[in-house]
Amino acid sequence: MSKASTPPLPARLESVFSDLLKELSSCGHQASTLIERARLPRWCRKPLFFFLGYIAKADGRVMEADIRYAEALMKALGLSNRQRKKAIDQFQRGKAASQLPLRQGLLFRLLAAIWPGPALKTAICLCHGAQVLGQPGKARRYRCEDAIDHIGLPVAVSDDIFESYASKVWIRNAGPAAKPDTYEQACQILGVTRRDDLESIKRTYRKKVSECHPDKLAQQKLTPSELAMAKDRLLRYQQAWELIKQRHRPL
Repeated sequence: MSKASTPPLPARLESVFSDLLKELSSCGHQASTLIERARLPRWCRKPLFFFLGYIAKADGRVMEADIRYAEALMKALGLSNRQRKKAIDQFQRGKAASQLPLRQGLLFRLLAAIWPGPALKTAICLCHGAQVLGQPGKARRYRCEDAIDHIGLPVAVSDDIFESYASKVWIRNAGPAAKPDTYEQACQILGVTRRDDLESIKRTYRKKVSECHPDKLAQQKLTPSELAMAKDRLLRYQQAWELIKQRHRPL
């Protein structure tokens, strides 16, 4: 059974996207670090900071975290003082925009089919910007999806990027997970995504279960409440794995 119900991405786009998601994970889901490693063409800077300003103003007010993230990207891109001023100007223009002009992202749309890398890297930067305060609300997510559509990428790209953050970043600060009812919830509990194959998920599951082994817990001298939480995590891991296995059983 297929692990995803959404239409598959074009082969070239899928290949580049999968590699970038792996690189993002290796960077600890820090988009600025990804850009420092992978780089962006100069022509991407203007729309990137415009879109970031547009997303940052989604809730009516730009937060300090938005500014810090924009500054981190400027540093990762190695911008000079003059280039920084231009980037800040574009960010301010994006803040002031109530909707995205059609011209924004035009070059991305023209090149996306034959050179998807710049558009995908920019999409990752935009999704990171949308979630600098944690899991994004509807307004931030909508504006992010609007921007990604403007650079010629399917909305499914933003779904997969956010799913990666959900399984690797947002879950770290979440409370005890309820019994999973959906494949996506099971993936979040195990810290994987629906893009991962069954063998990869199985390895992650085994690693997490081993962390809750009584012998390991005994060595950590945990309190009774911490032991109870570990037992609860083990149960949730087992429930998540059972659900995932069921989804992968042949029809």
